[in-house]
Amino acid sequence: MAITAADVSKLRKSTGAGMMDCKKALTEAEGDFDKAVEIIRKKGQAIANKRADREATEGVVLAKVTEDGKHGALIVLNCETDFVAKNESYVDFATSILDVALANKPADLDALKASDLNGRPVIELITEQTGVIGEKLDLAAYETVSAESVIAYIHAGNKLATLVGFNQEGVDQEAAKNVAMQAAAMAPVALNADSVPADVKEKELEIGKEMARNEGKPEAMLEKIAMGRLNKFFKESTLMEQAFVKDNKVSIKKYLESVSKGLTAVDFKRFTLNG
Repeated sequence: MAITAADVSKLRKSTGAGMMDCKKALTEAEGDFDKAVEIIRKKGQAIANKRADREATEGVVLAKVTEDGKHGALIVLNCETDFVAKNESYVDFATSILDVALANKPADLDALKASDLNGRPVIELITEQTGVIGEKLDLAAYETVSAESVIAYIHAGNKLATLVGFNQEGVDQEAAKNVAMQAAAMAPVALNADSVPADVKEKELEIGKEMARNEGKPEAMLEKIAMGRLNKFFKESTLMEQAFVKDNKVSIKKYLESVSKGLTAVDFKRFTLNG
């Protein structure tokens, strides 16, 4: 049967596939639209499998909060090239996945992949887009923060994003953004000293002792010197103890206290494509 331009256009709009791919699928399906959609999807699956060993190290990192400001989600959708990552339709697709994450609050990455987006599982649409775009796509990360107030920050270029949760409602947005930008710029390893993993603390203490030993310090002094260096590590590497980048005379902890009595950050998430 004859395949019309309108048929091809309709299939292209539905699947996002190229004109020639749509025409071939409609011809193979003998004009059956649903069958043609299935053919396009299967083609996407075949391309996804073929490209499974490719590196998907480019992409976007996006973060957003719910309207009530109490829950935030962050996702990473990888692709192979920066050219694709900068495409508006690619960013829109990633944003639609982020919106699903915010609306459904899935428990983990696998649950997000299984979530419904326009009547189909997110992972199925990712596979389909792999076929449409011709690059391996990978929903690589999904993080959340829930608190009395949550702020999201996306750095220019969509390669780095953060979420920060606070213990008070209605936190001043400029102050909240300052802390979210701090987390982005300074890459803290933990929220505060108490949340630094025990194995990291032990490693830092051992490094401190070895450095002091190599400097010829007395053996009896090694523990004290190492503890001093560990406290320096906390000040440099935990969000609440870091010096505020806009005023290095105060820590983030003191900055927040100056904004509102008792105000503190209770959680944060950070992800970057640049290490």
